[in-house]
Amino acid sequence: MISFSLLMALFMALLTLSVRPMGAWMAPLAAGSLPSRWQALDAWLLKLFGVDGRGMNWREYALAVLTFSLLGLLALYALQRLQGVLPLNPQQMGAVEAGSAFNTAVSFVTNTNWQGYAGESTMSYLTQMLGLAVQNFLSAATGIAVAFALMRGFARRESADLGNFWADVLRVSVYLLLPLSCVLALLLVSQGVLQNLSGYISFTGLSGQVQTLAMGPVASQEAIKMLGTNGGGFFNANSAHPFENPSDLSNLLQMLAIFLIPAGLTHTFGRMVGDKRQGWAIYLAMSVMFVAAAYALAYFELQGNPLLTALGVESVAGNMEGKEIRFGVVGSALFATITTAASCGAVNAMHDSFTALGGMVPMWLMQLGEVVFGGVGSGLYGMLIFAVLAVFIAGLMVGRTPEYLGKKIEAFEMKMVALVILVTPLLVLLGTAVAVVAAPGLAGLANPGAHGFSEVLYAFSSAANNNGSAFAGLSANTAFYNALLGIAMWFGRFAIIVPVLALAGSLAAKKTLPQTAGSMPTHGALFVALLVGSVLLVGALTYLPALALGPIVEHLTIWSGR
Repeated sequence: MISFSLLMALFMALLTLSVRPMGAWMAPLAAGSLPSRWQALDAWLLKLFGVDGRGMNWREYALAVLTFSLLGLLALYALQRLQGVLPLNPQQMGAVEAGSAFNTAVSFVTNTNWQGYAGESTMSYLTQMLGLAVQNFLSAATGIAVAFALMRGFARRESADLGNFWADVLRVSVYLLLPLSCVLALLLVSQGVLQNLSGYISFTGLSGQVQTLAMGPVASQEAIKMLGTNGGGFFNANSAHPFENPSDLSNLLQMLAIFLIPAGLTHTFGRMVGDKRQGWAIYLAMSVMFVAAAYALAYFELQGNPLLTALGVESVAGNMEGKEIRFGVVGSALFATITTAASCGAVNAMHDSFTALGGMVPMWLMQLGEVVFGGVGSGLYGMLIFAVLAVFIAGLMVGRTPEYLGKKIEAFEMKMVALVILVTPLLVLLGTAVAVVAAPGLAGLANPGAHGFSEVLYAFSSAANNNGSAFAGLSANTAFYNALLGIAMWFGRFAIIVPVLALAGSLAAKKTLPQTAGSMPTHGALFVALLVGSVLLVGALTYLPALALGPIVEHLTIWSGR
């Protein structure tokens, strides 16, 4: 735990130091008032792509988001189905099977990046670059754009203008994601991450067997995979593969990259509403939950495998099953917490091999709604939904109309909040229920009992919350799971975005009320505690029965068997 504490201290120090500069970088993009040095390029780009820049109301903004995402889905599906006749395919890979192509297209468009296939044996270089990597940029930019729209809802008064979606996506992609990705890709290449268009290399190993090493443009996809909280790996082993994540330094860079933009957006929010303390309060609430979860996961994994302990096999390294030796329990536990606290889904260890309670921690982080930093954009707008819920609960306690940042929270706002909070649990629990009673769902299970249930519950928690990581014991590349998980991913993304935008539109149209002696401060320790409590309470009430059927009963069964 000493090693873990030192790594955690280093990580949190670097992350906290990045919050202010990242927030300041994104603030002009959120405000729509770019610095003078960018304005000439910005005007040329808007003209080139035919973006007039006029403001949109929430319905127009939502329609643009849905249209853009649907077109992206169709383009990515077509690219996969046609890759056999397209260039940049040195391995001559054929068309991706229709069900898998549908699931993958939905997955990457929704920023989930669930992968039911092995990338190096399924996707051509063209599909990886033009399809998957491009959607990594665009889905991330979409999430950030929606977060900007909600910030404007809080910041603007008696206005229907939430900004222009097309301008927001263009600016986020060009001025934020692209330069950051170029820098990170070069840093990863310096550590040994691949970046080439070579054919695969065959060689004869020491045992005399012929083996194949996959090549490809890995670093460029790896960079945006992390910065955009996407998570889809070039290789099947994802960030456990030495060609994707070769060293301790590359591991630290990737972990920082996942949280870099979500953490910075909290500061951007504070600048947008004219009170930086509001942003720091959100950041502190996220940090408290993240650090607690990380220590819990590290503790459970450092205890070792109880079944081996019962046989007298002690391990000073903890539970090393499914983990890379170069990262160990410490590097693997922190990575797993980060990737499921954010909606990234990248893995450098096999979550299915974690202890029962160790595996429950990343599962529950997803089930909280991916708000503990969360995805780029989606984490912040998800946490702001809980902030509105928190002030509503506080208002009920003291018997006055709740307010947040000078905006009255009334019936319509709470209906939108309720929709956002209820959508993902409905998708997760209903999808899991269907899968564990339907014959095609049970056919994909390799493990019976509580652990098999956990695998299904984890899959739907990951899909509906747009994470993308998995317990690997579930064979999900089937017609049943491709369709059901695809539906969960699509509605888990857009059935939340639409009410978030409706909430933004309603808030923007309201007057901003002056602070009075009766107004609840939303930047202090009391509000942080109320916000954390609201998130944990909703998560506990919603998922505790399901968790009791999976990881909790598995843990009790294992320990009682000792």
